[in-house]
Amino acid sequence: MTKQFAVVGNPIAHSRSPELHHAFAKKTGIDLNYTKILAPLDDFKQTVQDFFAAGGSGLNITVPFKEQAFAMCDQLTERATIAKAVNTLWMQDGQLYGDNTDGQGLVAAIQALDWHLQDSRILILGAGGATRGVIYPLVQAGAKHITIANRTYSKAEQLIQDLQSSTPSCQLTAISLEQLAGEFDIMINATSASLSGDAVILPPTLTFKYAYEMAYGKPSHFLDEAKQRNVAYSDGYGMLVGQAIEAFYLWNGKRPALKDFL
Repeated sequence: MTKQFAVVGNPIAHSRSPELHHAFAKKTGIDLNYTKILAPLDDFKQTVQDFFAAGGSGLNITVPFKEQAFAMCDQLTERATIAKAVNTLWMQDGQLYGDNTDGQGLVAAIQALDWHLQDSRILILGAGGATRGVIYPLVQAGAKHITIANRTYSKAEQLIQDLQSSTPSCQLTAISLEQLAGEFDIMINATSASLSGDAVILPPTLTFKYAYEMAYGKPSHFLDEAKQRNVAYSDGYGMLVGQAIEAFYLWNGKRPALKDFL
């Protein structure tokens, strides 16, 4: 019997998740169908309940519903609990399970680029949900020092207070964007600046070896800056594929190789 999966969001038309999951299914011999569902902004919960009531096997959740998905779950993985956001849902023994595969997707993408995470110093721009979701997996992969820079300093500071006890092996630091300076191995843009077209000004006193833009498929001032500095860079397509592979594995027990889909 064909398993039914979908991605839920608003907007959703741009999502590339169906093509990825169908490609994974072809590679691994899994019989599935994966669609897009546009959920009303005021009725996400009903959309999820209807999907599983109709026999659906699993859902991916995207903007703006990841926090609502988190609140709905009966059971949460450790990384979802820490992220306080869920992007992957499934039913098991009558209970709704939730996980967050975004951070693992980022780690897999960075490792596929051969950028070393072990003992690395990382700078993340932005202190929103995207940053919250990736810190724990980055620390698990060996990051030793993570600095979070945000326009509103108090938000970065709050994020660190929330995550400190879960990441004892890593030094977490909060700064404002005005304080950007120092040497880092990897710099990650987790702000919406690329999506809104706003430029984050990077001062010359700030140096980094690698630049990762979480967004994909859009012009990026952040990546333009990396090019000007002759720094190795990547957009977020690898992270998109990586988080999809992790969700596919949770649902189907098979993990396609990331390099086959980049």
